[in-house]
Amino acid sequence: MAVIRKNNKVRARWKRWFKYQWIVKNVPFFLFLAVLAILYIYNGHFSDNTIKNINRTGKELKELQYEYKTLKSEVMLRSKQSELARAVAPLGLKELAEPPFVLKDSGRQ
Repeated sequence: MAVIRKNNKVRARWKRWFKYQWIVKNVPFFLFLAVLAILYIYNGHFSDNTIKNINRTGKELKELQYEYKTLKSEVMLRSKQSELARAVAPLGLKELAEPPFVLKDSGRQ
């Protein structure tokens, strides 16, 4: 018998809290909580996508840095005097053995 009275008291408390008027009165608050939950979920997805984009961009940047360093070293190698002489030798060009000299116009003085 004591258990039934206790259950009735518990039910009476719940009924007091969940009356129809109380629920209707608090509908705007429930809607506010639902909007907050949606914003929270959206923020999580947005931050995940942003982090993925940052990581992808970082990887691309590293690849471009490696490519830049490789190309720079190749250009430095090819621009050496000995490499240039070797590259233009098939064209029939040779290095000067004598220093260049200045041509002067004999008509003008």
